[in-house]
Amino acid sequence: MSTRPAIACIGAGRMGRGIAHSVAYAGHRAVLVDAKSRSEEDFAQLSGEALAEIESGLASVAALGAFDAAAIPAIMQRITVCSLADAARGLDGCEIVFEAVPEVLDAKREAFALFDTHADPGAILASTTSTILSTELAGFTQRPENFLNAHWLNPAFLMPLIELSPTDATDAQTLARLREVLEAMGKVPIVCKASPGYIVPRIQALAMNEAARLVEEGVASAEDVDKAVTYGFGLRFGVLGLLEFIDWGGGDILYYASNYLRDAFDDDRFKAPDVISQNMDQGRIGLKTGSGFFDYSKMDVEAYRQRRMADFLRALETAGMTRGPVLDEQ
Repeated sequence: MSTRPAIACIGAGRMGRGIAHSVAYAGHRAVLVDAKSRSEEDFAQLSGEALAEIESGLASVAALGAFDAAAIPAIMQRITVCSLADAARGLDGCEIVFEAVPEVLDAKREAFALFDTHADPGAILASTTSTILSTELAGFTQRPENFLNAHWLNPAFLMPLIELSPTDATDAQTLARLREVLEAMGKVPIVCKASPGYIVPRIQALAMNEAARLVEEGVASAEDVDKAVTYGFGLRFGVLGLLEFIDWGGGDILYYASNYLRDAFDDDRFKAPDVISQNMDQGRIGLKTGSGFFDYSKMDVEAYRQRRMADFLRALETAGMTRGPVLDEQ
């Protein structure tokens, strides 16, 4: 089996184009299959627009110094756009097929039927939905063992994270193979159960709504809220994961802060989940007790702290926020 399988995407919109960009950049043959029936003239326009957008994206990244722009023609040669009428030829030989049509159930059904009819036996079908559960979509295909969800974050050609959500019917080899291919492309696939919002959209929705409330309540201006996120929240959590940060500072701090906010606002949206209370009861509050969400008992904690501090300093340097000490007396 080729280590660089051909990969198709049903749906030639923004997500499909981003995936084709990523796939071709990583050395794979990429096929964009238009999910709509169009006249030859309309399809030619769509194809031209899709290829132009991908090429423009590549040029923008190259202009920022990520790679040599001389490679763009070779990357673009790996990308094909197929009409719906030509879907059989487009899907032929593709080991992985991403579905990236609008978040409408009828559109998903049609895309899955296209896969069932024309994709190779054993081909993997991965939806890119960010809202519909994989367990609901699994019923749309005759090959549920080959299906799972793969939620790419926008922009797909830049963001490394991909949330994989298999179902109980997903074959273990399907999940393993998709992870293998994505990791070889330089992506960071993670696995989660089918749950509304998956991981990133669920956390993101809470954070964005709370930021909007701060402005709505007159607590701070939109500019200052975003500065707080960019230079506080963003820098901090670009280095430490949220759960890692709980362990770093101590789960007890989150527990007491959550209770205070819940009481102050008289709103259970700030209430700490039961797992925080359970960790408190068991003495699992993070680094200072040797365990929390993670186990630090066999870790050189000081060396770990130094590594994270070095990561944080690099993040500050990237943000242009580092300064030398002021030594002169005023």
